[in-house]
Amino acid sequence: MDKIVLLGSTGSIGKQTLDVCRAHNIGVKALSANENAELLENQAREFSAEYAVITNEDLYGDLKQRLFDTNTKVLCGEKGLCEISALSGCRVVNAVVGMAGLVPTLSAIKAGNSVALANKETLVSGGMLVMDAVKRMGTSLIPIDSEHSAIFQCLQGAGDNRFSKLILTASGGPFFGKTRLELLEVTKEQALSHPNWDMGDKVTIDSATMMNKGLELIEAVWLFGAKPEEIEIVVQRQSVIHSAVEFADGAVIAQMGSADMRLPIQYALTYPERLECPAKELSLSELGELTFAKPDEETFVCLAAAKRAVKKGGNAPCAVNCANEAAVRLFLDDKIHFYEIGDAVCGALENVKFISKPTLYDLQSTQKAAEEYVYGKFGVSV
Repeated sequence: MDKIVLLGSTGSIGKQTLDVCRAHNIGVKALSANENAELLENQAREFSAEYAVITNEDLYGDLKQRLFDTNTKVLCGEKGLCEISALSGCRVVNAVVGMAGLVPTLSAIKAGNSVALANKETLVSGGMLVMDAVKRMGTSLIPIDSEHSAIFQCLQGAGDNRFSKLILTASGGPFFGKTRLELLEVTKEQALSHPNWDMGDKVTIDSATMMNKGLELIEAVWLFGAKPEEIEIVVQRQSVIHSAVEFADGAVIAQMGSADMRLPIQYALTYPERLECPAKELSLSELGELTFAKPDEETFVCLAAAKRAVKKGGNAPCAVNCANEAAVRLFLDDKIHFYEIGDAVCGALENVKFISKPTLYDLQSTQKAAEEYVYGKFGVSV
């Protein structure tokens, strides 16, 4: 296959993507990171990357010095991300966290590059813009998130048979079964302790609040042309059934596997081929049982807010997404309580100005408005 451009190479998904590249000798043309210049340097040297981008512009000089004796071209900021995303003949893997992934995704698509997408906020905030660009350019967008990869895999071979329902599974996170009252004293360490998955801090907190599942529901609407009411969320505690598809005849096809992101990452990179994967094989006999439950939307209000946002449409999904990003940052910085993340998300949905057909500029303005709402709500200056 063509070489890849990997956005977010030092994060959890980025590092596991490089595991897959090592296993199958996949070339890496460009890499990017936000903060970890030392690891980015090591990755660039190992893969002889032609480009390395540090989005934190304060670290540009440091990275340039680290790579001075190589042929790697060092870039910085969003401009650098967009430049490497538009490199010709590459598959772009977007593993950037948050709204920062939207503009580079659009740059990749407009350059005619296929995108393997792990940045769900791209479609949550700018789904219409992104999918219109994909259609216009005739390129491909392949999901990496385990749930959307599962649905994508289940739809292979379906032909013209449209699904009647998409079943998104959720682990339930570390607080499954807790009441809202019990969440009042949750610590950061508890919220970052996921029972099944090894993920970055932001995604792990989103799993704990179940905002992650709300974002995935919105993403599925755009990826698969689904109506919100055609998507059911089911808590599957063992994280073995990654999602499923129901058809008109009542048949349900599910994708199963170990809780290892290297499987969906590899499928996105090698599609339509299936190759040996470094992920652990699944043993159903060792597993023993599978359990299912409905999510508690009264306790995990972020999920309910995301559902309301996608039904409202326009810039509402962008508002809840950006409010969540801001609130999670505050929680990780010990400035607000865990349950206040949900309060911020619900409040932003009601208070950020609604725009029915947002442009990219409108979405960027929505991001600013949502952040200002959250910071103002908690009296935090940044």
